[in-house]
Amino acid sequence: MSGTAVMTSRERSAAQAYLRLLGAVRAALAEPPGADAPPPPVLLSAPMAEADEALAAAGLLGNEEALFGLVTGLHRTDPPGPACRVPRPARVTPRGAGA
Repeated sequence: MSGTAVMTSRERSAAQAYLRLLGAVRAALAEPPGADAPPPPVLLSAPMAEADEALAAAGLLGNEEALFGLVTGLHRTDPPGPACRVPRPARVTPRGAGA
């Protein structure tokens, strides 16, 4: 994927589903299982299925290099250029204040 390519909605969905799966894995492994908590495989079945479906829909099954490129694209933030500057709000003088 080149630096100027725009992600399709399916590619974006696949990258986001992967990130949700990654977050679910981290959460499942961060907490030791309690007596009431289901084991990690049960907790991860829904996010894994979502990621599998999204990857298949985007044509990314088995193409980790492309997937990680998309994930990187979601997190890439270029410094704003002159065209991205937000103008300062105008100074407002209250009525009756010295006028």
